[in-house]
Amino acid sequence: MSALLRPARCVGSGAGRLDLDRIVRSIEEALTVFVADKVSGSRAEEPGLEALLDAVGDFISAPGKRIRPLMCVLGWYAAGGTSPVPPVSVLRVAACLELFHAFALMHDDVMDGSDHRRGRPSLHRTLAAHHPGRPGADRLGANAAILAGDLVLVWSDELLTSTPMTPEQIKAVLPAVYRMRREIVTGQYLDLVTTGRPTDSLSTALRIARYKTAQYTVEGPLHIGAALAGADQALLHVLSTIALPLGEAFQLRDDLLGTFGDPRRTGKPTLDDLREGKHTALLACALRRADRAGQELLLRTVGAADLDAHTAARIQGLLEECGARQAVEDLIQERHHQALERLNHAHLPPAAAFALRDLIQAVHNRTA
Repeated sequence: MSALLRPARCVGSGAGRLDLDRIVRSIEEALTVFVADKVSGSRAEEPGLEALLDAVGDFISAPGKRIRPLMCVLGWYAAGGTSPVPPVSVLRVAACLELFHAFALMHDDVMDGSDHRRGRPSLHRTLAAHHPGRPGADRLGANAAILAGDLVLVWSDELLTSTPMTPEQIKAVLPAVYRMRREIVTGQYLDLVTTGRPTDSLSTALRIARYKTAQYTVEGPLHIGAALAGADQALLHVLSTIALPLGEAFQLRDDLLGTFGDPRRTGKPTLDDLREGKHTALLACALRRADRAGQELLLRTVGAADLDAHTAARIQGLLEECGARQAVEDLIQERHHQALERLNHAHLPPAAAFALRDLIQAVHNRTA
């Protein structure tokens, strides 16, 4: 099952409930079959790519939340899909979103210089390790990871465009896919230009969260799945009213886990986010609430590549003492209530509503 749903109650039991465990397994199967076919084909056609293909295959198969393909499937159910397991066309479109996300993560880790992803070395570190002692191995690994991401983006397009769809589905789905892709690029660019330049602008932090997560992770996939089922604009609007607060809550929880989470569960050291100096709501709240000494500590240390565990502990203490952590918890709680309230008035099919309600709760409670 999706790592996001493991702490939640079983959503597959009881009348009118979807067996999300079975659905996620079906998405995984569609993804695995397609990737295995592409890897074996590339091995046969392009000798010399073994190390790259092995690393890409391992990266894609690593356990993850699979929230985007799951949201896609739930969008299909919300728009009237009824079969216990969605048709192959829906599963393939959902799986193509996971491939696109893998591409985005590969590039994101290069841009951020991240050493870890999902509890493992990031792809560029894995590829660099294939060349021990070679001058410029780190640069080679980063460049190879960029190419790997490009390859996976091509695979995502191949999976999408080779999926049998009616002309009406194609007309509805492709604009939603393109919009989702534009939004992650916008959010990533805003993230890049604000990193290392912390301010107390909460609106900027929330704007980045909306582009990078709310629209890309929740709203876009829900719209894509709903479009496959023939959703009209009224339903898409209803789904957006649920998706946006849910997605913002997801990112805000991510910000807290990046600083206070257990690395054994998050798969990423807590030092990474502080060293990167991301413009998060947590940092914006801290700069608003801390005294002058606290502000100076944050401005001097957050974003420093040599930030050590002792200084990180001081920052964590400050974030607690000034009320920044609680302020973000309050923002999460507010969005949690908004998403539930809008879902309660959405009049979606019961199976889709049950599943979305459980996902909203899982996002609120997640620890990884």
